[in-house]
Amino acid sequence: MSQVKLVMRFVICIAVLSTAGSFTEPVEKAKLNIRIEHFAGPQRLSLDSVEYKNALGQTFTVSRFRYYLSNVILKNTDGAEFQSPDYFLVDEAEPDSKLITIKGIPVGNYSSISFTIGVDSLHNCSGAQSGALDPVNGMFWTWSTGYIFLKLEGHADASTSPGHIFEYHIGGYAAPNNCIRRVTLNFKKKGIGIANDKTDELPLKADILEIFKPPTNIDFSKLSSVTDFHNATTIANNYEDMFTINADE
Repeated sequence: MSQVKLVMRFVICIAVLSTAGSFTEPVEKAKLNIRIEHFAGPQRLSLDSVEYKNALGQTFTVSRFRYYLSNVILKNTDGAEFQSPDYFLVDEAEPDSKLITIKGIPVGNYSSISFTIGVDSLHNCSGAQSGALDPVNGMFWTWSTGYIFLKLEGHADASTSPGHIFEYHIGGYAAPNNCIRRVTLNFKKKGIGIANDKTDELPLKADILEIFKPPTNIDFSKLSSVTDFHNATTIANNYEDMFTINADE
């Protein structure tokens, strides 16, 4: 056999071995449904029809409650992380919006979930966008100030605003008025197993009373309207801990 043929066979063998060595089993993917329920303390939230009390005993009703969730990260029990690229607009008036589906999750056992309340600085500065981030959704201020992260509106007798309304439109991504808040929730000891043959579900509870509680007690007679950077971080610091895993489910 000629030397040229021997060299050719050697090259082919190396190519085959290299290809075989680089082959890996495809990672099985699954999905997780996050079902969110809104509460005011022990009561389920009802728009316009039910009176609630803040930490100061002031009564109020809620007419609108909506917010962004984004940058969802699931942490595997072995330390690996999966991050969803999706952005979600959750609206009490739209029941379907309270069921969030995270897709493409590697099958495994997960110990925690974390997510952002709001929209990260990159997407605040990315121009016209579609889907949940479409300005038509009414959660966008201007190209310079970006998105409203959370919108809570209602009526409170103690409010000094016209018609005794209160309105908190919270946003801002630049220091010192950064209202982006990160939430981390740990699962039970065994974690959550995500398998490719079923859709797992995680029930979350969002308690709007936390928006009025410390670090700062909100007095409707003193702070009934926040629609720009003034006092926005005060509200953001309060709503940072409004989410828990719904143990009642």
